[in-house]
Amino acid sequence: MSIKFLSFILLFILNLSANERIISLSPSITEIVFALDKGDSLVATSSYSSFPTKAKTLPVIGGYTNPQLEKILSLSPTLVIGQTFNHTTLNKLKRFKIKTLKVKLTTIEDIKNSISLIAKEIGSTKDTLLIKEITNTVEKNRKTDKPHSVMIVYGLREDLRNATYIAGHNIFFEDIIHSCGNTNAYTELSTTQPVLNYENIIATNPDQIIILHSLATQSDVDIKKALQIWYKLPTNASKNGNISIVDKDYIHIPSHRIALSIDVLCQEMGLYK
Repeated sequence: MSIKFLSFILLFILNLSANERIISLSPSITEIVFALDKGDSLVATSSYSSFPTKAKTLPVIGGYTNPQLEKILSLSPTLVIGQTFNHTTLNKLKRFKIKTLKVKLTTIEDIKNSISLIAKEIGSTKDTLLIKEITNTVEKNRKTDKPHSVMIVYGLREDLRNATYIAGHNIFFEDIIHSCGNTNAYTELSTTQPVLNYENIIATNPDQIIILHSLATQSDVDIKKALQIWYKLPTNASKNGNISIVDKDYIHIPSHRIALSIDVLCQEMGLYK
């Protein structure tokens, strides 16, 4: 084996050890790493990581609920960052002596804390600016002139007889409702994402209904027909014409872009009649 070849191998190993090789297990984490100016350290991410555009060029290690362990290992990561629901995968990676970081991205406070944790782990100082933007946006949209109950619905469907997912408690959507000076129409003690049927929606009787719908992923839904069904429900929202649709690609993603979600949802609540 030549000295030149040995030098090349040694240089490759040194570069590999010197540079962080990060794998993100969710779109939210991918966005945060890029926002912390460490996107160049990402060597792979999960499915549906589409922001920023550069994230689309990264190798995909599977869905964010079922990442492929073998593919992760083949990329020789120095750090794998996942969310609380990734604990099984992260524990397996620890057995291979791979450094991991687990973050919680449920509430607005969780998101801010996680941005700080990730920044500290990957050597970024930009977290202060990202957190400040979120805090300022919350303060800016603090109160509404007409406090009322709000139901946030996940997805627009043409059949409301069963399986309508809404924002429950202890989740960033409820934080946004409260930060805008309103109350969550859902008052039962349940999970962060309760499932309601036709009768449950009527019983909840929200003053305003905001439906999070994506034309990109639900293009087959007849919007006019679906809205007509919602307006047929005997609720305060339907009686007073307070049902609307929000179509934003970032709305479901708990990253630093939660500041945009706060803005758009508070504006929507401000349209309450």
